Amino acid sequence: MDQRISFVTLAVADMAATRRFYIDGLGWSPEHDDDEVIMLMAGDHLVLSLWARASFEEEIGGATASGGVPPIALAHNVRTRGEVDEVLDLVRGLGAQVTEPQERVWGGYTGYFADPDGYRWEVAWNPGSIGQAVLP
Repeated sequence: MDQRISFVTLAVADMAATRRFYIDGLGWSPEHDDDEVIMLMAGDHLVLSLWARASFEEEIGGATASGGVPPIALAHNVRTRGEVDEVLDLVRGLGAQVTEPQERVWGGYTGYFADPDGYRWEVAWNPGSIGQAVLP
């Protein structure tokens, strides 16, 4: 098996709110967009797939966990420390819950925001080699 991830799929409660946040608010361009799923290219070979919860549960054959913070974080790395603040200001303006950025013990600077379903996104400036390796 190749070492890669092709899709990250998240179940969402309200497709209209999800569309407003990711497409209208963040300006992401969908590759596919209908009542059940929005697919966004998140990298050269990576798709962020946002599925209506009922359709997602039907697809995977069972109920998903609910309540609390979902035990997953997605990350968006940026080239400069200042870009962390810029992205967090943007999503704050969209009504997202934001955890203020901090200097991290490993040498980076990161903060978090939650999308309309509570999925946490890390916005990170990581000056280390692994942080630079993920930048386009």
